[in-house]
Amino acid sequence: MSQSTPNRLSNEKSPYLLQHANNPVDWFPWSPEAFDKAKTEDKPIFLSIGYATCHWCHVMEKESFEDSEVAEYLNEHFVSIKVDREERPEIDSVYMRVCQMLTGGGGWPLTIVMTADKQAFFAGTYFPKSRKMQRPGLMELLPRIVDMWHKERDQILDSAQEITLSLQKDAESFFGEDLTPAILHTAFLELEKRFDAENGGFGNAPKFPSPHNLTFLLRYAHYFGNEKAEEMVVRTLDKMRSGGIYDHLGFGFHRYSTDKEWLLPHFEKMLYDQAMLLLSYAELYHKTKEKKYLSVIDEIVQYLIRDMRSPDGAFYSAEDADSEGVEGKFYLWTKTEIEELLGADAKLFCAVYNIKDEGNYIDPQHDGVTGENILKTTLTARDLSKDFDLTIGEIVTSLQRSRDTLFAVRSKRVRPALDDKIVTDWNGLIIAALAYAGNVTNSATYIQAAEDAAACVLDKLLKNDTQLLHRYRDGDAAFDGTLEDYAFMTWGLLELYQATFKNIYLIRAVGFTEHVLEHFVDTITGGYYFTADYAEELLARQKEVYDGAIPSGNSVMLSNLIRLGRLTSKTNYLEEAAMIIRAFSDIVKQSPSAFSSFLGGVMLTLVPFHEVVILAERDAVNTKRSLREFISQYNPGLTLLLRGFVEESSVMDVLAPHTVEMKPLNSAPTYFVCQNFECAEPTTDVEVALATIRGEATE
Repeated sequence: MSQSTPNRLSNEKSPYLLQHANNPVDWFPWSPEAFDKAKTEDKPIFLSIGYATCHWCHVMEKESFEDSEVAEYLNEHFVSIKVDREERPEIDSVYMRVCQMLTGGGGWPLTIVMTADKQAFFAGTYFPKSRKMQRPGLMELLPRIVDMWHKERDQILDSAQEITLSLQKDAESFFGEDLTPAILHTAFLELEKRFDAENGGFGNAPKFPSPHNLTFLLRYAHYFGNEKAEEMVVRTLDKMRSGGIYDHLGFGFHRYSTDKEWLLPHFEKMLYDQAMLLLSYAELYHKTKEKKYLSVIDEIVQYLIRDMRSPDGAFYSAEDADSEGVEGKFYLWTKTEIEELLGADAKLFCAVYNIKDEGNYIDPQHDGVTGENILKTTLTARDLSKDFDLTIGEIVTSLQRSRDTLFAVRSKRVRPALDDKIVTDWNGLIIAALAYAGNVTNSATYIQAAEDAAACVLDKLLKNDTQLLHRYRDGDAAFDGTLEDYAFMTWGLLELYQATFKNIYLIRAVGFTEHVLEHFVDTITGGYYFTADYAEELLARQKEVYDGAIPSGNSVMLSNLIRLGRLTSKTNYLEEAAMIIRAFSDIVKQSPSAFSSFLGGVMLTLVPFHEVVILAERDAVNTKRSLREFISQYNPGLTLLLRGFVEESSVMDVLAPHTVEMKPLNSAPTYFVCQNFECAEPTTDVEVALATIRGEATE
């Protein structure tokens, strides 16, 4: 049960920590006070890491942290610390790696026991109060740990020191060789081997979206003429859009599918998933020009703006999987409910959305059909037009009417909790996604949403001209920015520049990149640390390159440096990019498909690339028209730089000094097309410039 007097977490801003503010556990936030207390009282530290929308974090809280017996034992024998992994990703990253080293796996809630000097000697994830599901209970584990703490202290300290040394060694990287196209082919073959040809995606259950795998495949298909790679992307994104992992009423994607068919999701909705999937659908539309992808792009954006955007313009972190203490309750329907609500439209709706009398939703915790349904499209309007003796237009109208009715009813249910903190890195991703989607679909609405989010981050989370903070909530900005904050925000700003050609975005991108080069770089073996040299000292400064749920900071920095190097002609950026590749090449060679975003950057160095400098009157109609011509071409290696006739020359001279000597021909808009650092003759003919990019001969 919870206590009536709030604990120390009541003074925090994190929604996750505030969820635990009334626990009887005497929680501390991560703070010197907690470590001093552990040292003074000679107690081990019980560290629990999770996040506000984590289902099993809720379960562990209910079973253990609200329990007076567990709380009493923790309070007597440990100093207990709660950490929000989304607020302090650098802490989570270190101790998750410890958990992986000790147990071979990881996840949240993350449970660590460590010394007062932050050295871990025990790690795990979810533990019930008492043994169940073949998991030991906390009330078994904790007394054993306390007994060892008092009787086998030397052994514990030796083990903790050994773990720390292994962690520090694990964080090292070594210069390797440059990578060749062979590694791209190997990554494709690995993904092809794991590809589920029937359902899309990779592997069996559980199945995660992994959008950066899809982006890699789409670009691989483009540059190497591999039709199978593109087919894998199309199959996956089509199946995800039709599956239960997609919210067919309110839009947006759930975290992952518990089955291989994308039917049964884990229901939380994360901002980063919306961003990465929006990028994937937008890029697939950009390449194929298939109009069916416009609808899913627009629906994702609708969801983001309606449910995830703060009044200041930035975006919140996540929506919970649970409501009223039950996972997925907000999203599920019985067939009887649907029939009562939809009347004559119900039969058609149930046929299209796979609604069954007995239900189609299997509760993963109880392994049984619940009588409830999750929406999954199995048939199209064209499939059903004959069976229902309706025109396609009538079917579309009926289904839209049904969705509107169910959405209105669902909106009155108790909503899943919203984690309303704003984090810089995920906002960088969504800024990149909205700007890119707006650019390729020519949507001013999407681009404006990206600009508003960028303005909010730069207003609320900028400590000084180039130093970012990580989290903003309830008027409070805190915690030093990580590599991902800088890398992802720079990515977002680069996409905004390509969508608007406003110099301020390029200036900010350069400023953040310079900050990374000064404070995050490993000058000895290359690559970038997750934390800055001025950040709190932890057990190790990690360097992450593995592309997990989202791309790593090093992967995104690689692409950023290549793009910035080409836009600005700063060759040191391109040299830094080459350094990153060599720093991680040996690691990447071990399992190339695990580094698909990183290899997307590598790909940009191995294929022909084009830069176009456009000299034109910025706001002229013909300038905007010609820019659309370039943007409409699917060419991931293309960079566009606009220098206006009337320009603050001092700004552009510094940003892109290679443009200083470029002059317009006959005072007309002029296009300078360069490939692999060799420039063709300038031209005033857009078609000639486009033909040069395509490698076509012109008369």
